[in-house]
Amino acid sequence: MVEAFKRIVRWGLKNFWRNGWLSTATISIMVLTLLVITVLIMLNVISNAVLLNLEDRIDISVYFKLQTPEENILEAKTQLEKLAEVESIEYISQNDALIRFKEKHKDNPVLLQSLDELENNPLEASLNIKAKETSQYASINQFLESVHYKDIIVKVSYMQNKEVIEKLGKIITDVKAFGLILSFGLAIIVFLVTFNAIRLAIYSSREEINVMKLVGASNWFIRGPFIIEGLMYGIISTIITVMLLYPAFYFTSSKIANFLPTGDLFSYFKENAIVLFFMLLAVSLVLGTFSSFIAVRKYLKD
Repeated sequence: MVEAFKRIVRWGLKNFWRNGWLSTATISIMVLTLLVITVLIMLNVISNAVLLNLEDRIDISVYFKLQTPEENILEAKTQLEKLAEVESIEYISQNDALIRFKEKHKDNPVLLQSLDELENNPLEASLNIKAKETSQYASINQFLESVHYKDIIVKVSYMQNKEVIEKLGKIITDVKAFGLILSFGLAIIVFLVTFNAIRLAIYSSREEINVMKLVGASNWFIRGPFIIEGLMYGIISTIITVMLLYPAFYFTSSKIANFLPTGDLFSYFKENAIVLFFMLLAVSLVLGTFSSFIAVRKYLKD
């Protein structure tokens, strides 16, 4: 068995180097395949970051009547935190609201002077609520509209943000669905292109396969060298792909950094380079070996 395995590896390496042009063409196609996969991954990372950034900007604010005791507001906050839909709640007291208002309008002395002339703080205490999903704001608003809180709440900003929240939720759903369909479609195309490239390489060795069958070689012994070739295609194409990605991310990252909420893509690439390498390696090895396995089967049946 060991000797047979050595022969399979030796024949696989020999065929790989002997069919230099076909091997180069196949590796080139697999490199393009892996680059497409990487672009899909990065687009998915960027789109998720953009969507999360948009989601993070959406919340609802609950404003309480001026004379509402703070313990009642904190009690409402505690009850809200028990809801499964709530991710976080920020309590803004009347004093905090006043400080923020003055900071926001520090360039408007007339407004600040008018505010100082008032005897009491006119700003209400509030709770800023973030939901885990944009679709959950409706149920949180329904909870706030219950009879128990009607006497202390002045306004809930949900109705003002409702249209934005619903549109954002639809965008998130559509983007995820489109990304899934696009990835699935490209995965099929990628497999077919790689499969045809490897099948072309195996086609050039069809006479050798027939000779090996005539002398009584087993199917696995015949198939083995081509699987080794597929492994070589996968390993080399992965190394070349990563070598191409490094300068590509280095030169393009700074040019698009200002348009993205994800920050520096080159830094993201360096932090995840090992994971990306092994993921691309796994994909390329599966493509190479599985395509070789399927492509050679036709000649084993003849």
